[in-house]
Amino acid sequence: MKGAKKNKKEQPKEVKIGFSSNNSAPKIVSKKSSKSTSKKSGIPSYVANRMARRIAFTTGIPTLSGMGVFIGSYFLISKGIADISPTLTLVSSAICFLIGLLGLSYGILSASWDFNPGSFLGFENIKPNINRMKDAFKTSQKDITS
Repeated sequence: MKGAKKNKKEQPKEVKIGFSSNNSAPKIVSKKSSKSTSKKSGIPSYVANRMARRIAFTTGIPTLSGMGVFIGSYFLISKGIADISPTLTLVSSAICFLIGLLGLSYGILSASWDFNPGSFLGFENIKPNINRMKDAFKTSQKDITS
């Protein structure tokens, strides 16, 4: 009896995708590895939360500004206050979205990995974080080649 229970645990689970009436839907088989994965690698939760706050600030404001350019331009044109060319509106909003994209990278790279949050702007954390990123890429390249 115990052997039967053990065999049930070792059997891979099948997950059907598609509609339930479709019997020819492909099946995805997932196998659980017996090795437990270590959670030592990765980003600690307090660092991830810090990164998320920085990203929300450095990406959110420029993105909202980029959308605000369209709204402001529409308002100014519809009320007859100013004659703004569509090219100027498009370029202005594109610059705001580009700044938001740069803010995404800055938010990730400027977050402190120490338990203490670090300074407000986090310029001192950029160089060590770039080195961490390079080391992670080197490690992943070694794993791929071996």
